[in-house]
Amino acid sequence: MTHYKALTVAGSDSSGGAGLQADLKTFQELGVYGMSAITTIVAMDPYNSWAHQVFPISVDILKPQLDTIVVGAGIHAMKTGMLGSPEIIELTAKTIKENDIKNVVIDPVMVCKGADEELQPENTTSLRELLVPLATVTTPNLFEAAKLAKLPPITTVDQMKQAAAIIHDLGSRYVIVKGGSKLNTDKAVDVLYDGQDFELIESEKIDTPYIHGAGCTYSAAITAELAKGRSVKEAIQTAKDFITEAIRHSFKLNQYVGPTDHSAYKKSLTTQNN
Repeated sequence: MTHYKALTVAGSDSSGGAGLQADLKTFQELGVYGMSAITTIVAMDPYNSWAHQVFPISVDILKPQLDTIVVGAGIHAMKTGMLGSPEIIELTAKTIKENDIKNVVIDPVMVCKGADEELQPENTTSLRELLVPLATVTTPNLFEAAKLAKLPPITTVDQMKQAAAIIHDLGSRYVIVKGGSKLNTDKAVDVLYDGQDFELIESEKIDTPYIHGAGCTYSAAITAELAKGRSVKEAIQTAKDFITEAIRHSFKLNQYVGPTDHSAYKKSLTTQNN
């Protein structure tokens, strides 16, 4: 039996709903052995309305983690999440190229949930120039897609397509712009572009405020399926089903946030088979 292995290079969310915690839970639920290289530690202040505190990890601490995983264990796929500095982005890109890593999912995390300004604008430039050109799939949300494509805020499907085409031109083989519930549409809509055709990936729109970690979870599900040898389109469809169920069964963690339920997809399959 093949044990499929995936790496997440991402930040640690101390509350457990997003970041590498969400990635590892997703990998596990989809039958993939997950490993993590921590780039940033994010804590939330319960004494100050859950204000985010961001603590970047140095390159000197990240490199041994990457060596442990990529050289020491080997991987079938990897994803990136929050990357704390241009130097960390550069090291991650170098690791991908030197080890000829296949199945690379770039989730260009730029803000913590609930924020609307880039944490570090200089990182966007490094993402655009160094990591997106190495991506099998790039998975920006509307905010991230606009920043990567250097466009105004995105509010329509046509604008999503425009951004996807620009990001593809940066070098990413596939681009999926995640509209989710943010668009004024009847369904949750994402736009997939392969350089030739646009495809709308749709699911029902679930009315809930509890979507902490949804973007991380979606891209992690794509990564897990690619690790198992699925095509990009197959991986994205499974990931869409996975995140839809996770959001459907999301829950309130405290008065500030509510995460998705990473176990919901597997439970739904069990129910269907009984």
